[in-house]
Amino acid sequence: MKKQLVLSCALALSALSNCAYAAETLKILTWKGYAPNELVEKFEKKTGYKVEITYSNNEEMIAKLRATRGAGFDVAQPSQDRISSVQEKYKIYKAIDYSKINTSALVTSMLDAVKKNTKVKDDSFAVPFCYGTSGLIVNKKLAPNAKDYSALLDKEYAGKISYRLKRPTLIGVAFAKGENPFEKYSDAKEYKTLMDGVAKDLIKAKPYVKNYWSNGDSLLELLRSSEVVVAMGWDNGGWKLHKENPDLDFVAPKSGALGWIDTFAIPAKAENVEGAYAWINFMLEAENAAYFTNKEGYGTASNGANKFLDKEIKDNFERSFTKADIDNINWYPPVPAKLESIEGKLLDKVKASK
Repeated sequence: MKKQLVLSCALALSALSNCAYAAETLKILTWKGYAPNELVEKFEKKTGYKVEITYSNNEEMIAKLRATRGAGFDVAQPSQDRISSVQEKYKIYKAIDYSKINTSALVTSMLDAVKKNTKVKDDSFAVPFCYGTSGLIVNKKLAPNAKDYSALLDKEYAGKISYRLKRPTLIGVAFAKGENPFEKYSDAKEYKTLMDGVAKDLIKAKPYVKNYWSNGDSLLELLRSSEVVVAMGWDNGGWKLHKENPDLDFVAPKSGALGWIDTFAIPAKAENVEGAYAWINFMLEAENAAYFTNKEGYGTASNGANKFLDKEIKDNFERSFTKADIDNINWYPPVPAKLESIEGKLLDKVKASK
C-alpha cells in the first residue's frame, strides 16, 4: 500500500512537471522570417516562455494541423484566405477572443478584413500580422498619367505594357471598371458575366501589350530599359527599381491595390493559449512590428510601426500609400473552387486570341 502511494505521488509530480513544461513552452508554426531570433529572445526574456519554432507554408500548416486535429502548436500563421474553408471542414482552429488582443494598436481596415474573411458562423479565427500588395509599377516620367489598372489597356502606352496572364490581372481590371469582383464570389454566374467583359477588354487591348511576364526578374529588366513603362507588379519590385532610378516606382491603383495578409491563428488543441495571445500582442507592438518590417520588407498591421521604420523603408510606404490607399486595399478573400475554372478558361482565351 505504501509503495502504491509513493508511486502515485511520483506519477502525480511527473504529470505536474510535464504540465509546467507545456505551460512554459510556446510552439509556433510559421513562415521563415516571421519570428526573427532577436524578437524571440526579447519575448523569452520578457515573458519567461521558451519559444519553439517550426517553419512551414500554407499547405504544410493545413496538413500538420489536420493530421493532429489542431494539436502540437500554440500559434500558426496561415494566410487569411486559407482559413475559413479549412475551418469549416476540419475544425483545426480556435475562435479568436478579440478582447485579449490589443486591437487599438492595429490598422482597423486590416483587422476588419481579417475578421470578415476568416468568419465561420458567428466566430472569426485570425488576427492580421503582415501584408504585401500588387498594383502598378510605373515609369512616372514616361507614363505620368498611369494611375489605375485601366492603364494596362491604354493605347497611349502601346507596346510598352506588361502584366501576367493570371487572376490578379482579371481582378484588378474588374476593379478599375468600377466593379467589385469579390462581392460576386457567391454567384458564379454573375462572376462569369463580369469576367467575360474583362476578358473582352484584355483581348481588345492585346495589341498594346509588350509581353505577358512570368518571371519577375525579366519584368524588372524591361522596366529598367524603358521597354516597358506600365506594368502590373508587386510593391517590393517597384521599390527596388525606385532605389536605382527615381522615375520608376510602385503605384497603388486608384481603385485599390490587391493585397494578401498573413495572420496569427490559434490551433484548436493549443496547450498554451495564454502564451499565444502574449506572442500575438508582442509581435504587433509598434517597435517589434517595425523590426520585422525593417528586416523582411513586408508591412504589418501594427498602427504605429511606421515611426520606427528605417528611413528608406518608411519612405517607400509613405510614397506609395497614403492612409486612404491603405484603407482602400482590396484584400483577397477565400476563392470558391468553381471560380478558378472560370478564370482559367478566360485566361486561356485571352492568350490564344489574335
